[in-house]
Amino acid sequence: MKYLLLGMALLAGAAQAQDHADPDWPCVQRKQPHLSLGQMWSGPAPDEAVQALAQSPEIAALADRLEQRRLPVAEAEAEIAAFAQGADNARLTALMVAIFDRVEPDRSALIEGIARYGHKQVALAARIEDDRHKMAALEAAATPDFDAIDAQEEQLDWNTRIFQDRQQALTYVCETPVLLEQRVFALARAIAAGLK
Repeated sequence: MKYLLLGMALLAGAAQAQDHADPDWPCVQRKQPHLSLGQMWSGPAPDEAVQALAQSPEIAALADRLEQRRLPVAEAEAEIAAFAQGADNARLTALMVAIFDRVEPDRSALIEGIARYGHKQVALAARIEDDRHKMAALEAAATPDFDAIDAQEEQLDWNTRIFQDRQQALTYVCETPVLLEQRVFALARAIAAGLK
C-alpha cells in the first residue's frame, strides 16, 4: 500500500509541475522556447546598420563580457554606463542586439535540455510504477520468493531515490532560464538608460 501511495505521489508531482501547453514540460514556469528582442528592449528597433554594428569587434567583445552570468549585474551596469557616455543610440541598440543574440541561443538550448530532463523523469516515474506493480505481484504470490522481493524492493528504492534527487535538482534547473531572462532585462534597462 505504501508503494501505491508513493507511486501516485510521484506521478502527481510530475504532472502538477507540467505546463498545460506542453504535457512533458516539467517546470512550474510556463514554457517559452524563444524570446524576442521586443520582449526585453523598448528602445529603437534595430535596422540593418545596427545589426552590422552589433558584430563590430568593440561591441561584440563588450557583449561577450556583459552576458556572462559570473559578472555581477551591478558591474555590468557600470560598464554599460561608461560605454553609454561615448555612444550614440545606434551603438547602444547594437550592444543590446549583440547581448540578446548571445543569450537567446543559450537559453533556447537550455529549454530543450529541460524538456529532455522532463521526458526522463516521466519515463522514470513509469518505471517506478512498474516496479511497484511487480513488487505487489511478488508479495501476493502463494509462495513468495523473498529473494526476488528483496531484489525488487531494492530496485524500487533505487529508482525512487534517483527520481527524488532529480526532482530536487529540477527547481534549480527550471530557474535558470528565468535568471537569464532577468539578466537580459536588467542589461536592457541599463542600456536604455543611456539612450539620448
